[in-house]
Amino acid sequence: MPTRLKHAKKARKPRRKSKDTKSKQLTPGEWFEKLVAVQARLRAANGCPWDREQTHRSLRTYLIEEAYEVLEALESGNDAKFAEEMGDLLLQIVFHSQIAREEGRFTVADVIREIHDKMIRRHPHVFGETRAKDSAEVLRNWEQIKAEERRISSGKGGAKLPKEVSLLDGVSRALPATLEGFQLTRKASRIGFDWEDASGVFEKMEEETAELKKALKEANHLKTEEELGDLLFAAVNLSRFLKVDPEIALKKANAKFERRFRAMERRARESGREFKDRTREEMESLWDAAKKSEAKARLPEMSGAQTKR
Repeated sequence: MPTRLKHAKKARKPRRKSKDTKSKQLTPGEWFEKLVAVQARLRAANGCPWDREQTHRSLRTYLIEEAYEVLEALESGNDAKFAEEMGDLLLQIVFHSQIAREEGRFTVADVIREIHDKMIRRHPHVFGETRAKDSAEVLRNWEQIKAEERRISSGKGGAKLPKEVSLLDGVSRALPATLEGFQLTRKASRIGFDWEDASGVFEKMEEETAELKKALKEANHLKTEEELGDLLFAAVNLSRFLKVDPEIALKKANAKFERRFRAMERRARESGREFKDRTREEMESLWDAAKKSEAKARLPEMSGAQTKR
């Protein structure tokens, strides 16, 4: 048989799909069921000792850590890492749901149904007859719907309704302080309790700074703590007004400080003397050098961004 004909016959022969290829063709629902099954197996009598030991309480730290790792991956621009970290965060939801199922409280299906129904309920302008002219009206309607949900929920089972209902209900006290302040001011702004423009917030920060200096001068520790809190709260309010997440902004500032500090240590070590042994003036000089070096390194990046615009 001619060689060319042999090759033609081989080409027509259907190839078997690899196991990996088949698995990639699963639907999101099928993948989710497989994940739930894996976590149930890990928690089973003959499963993983570590997984079996975990409780809602012991998993709290991981839930927070995974959320921050998702944010870090998002900022990195690495889609593979972003998808991986979101998977880790999803696992936490599945993990908590599995523990609750074992205790007969609720299942992961209840979790999904709750958010599914909530999204439909809170978007009447999409799934109902209500109309919303812009996103601001959507947010106002959202808050009203949430308030009504809380009122109904509080009255279930003959429970006594709370004496006072506030638009600030629903802001979790377990949030980091910056995010709590961000949400409090955001909720207040949705009904019009807000500054006309950013200049008002800057003036408030100047006022709080003056009061903090006064408390320091008086050597009043409790007053100093209070005034510092007011200044930080004003800064959080400014971040919301400028549409910047304060937690993310502060995380970036922390990372920048760490990056520059390590650069200072490296420069000091390369010149033959540890950073900790330097004078204050030398430390300041190293800091300025680290800043200039970082700015120079970012020039191509900034130029590229401007070109894209």
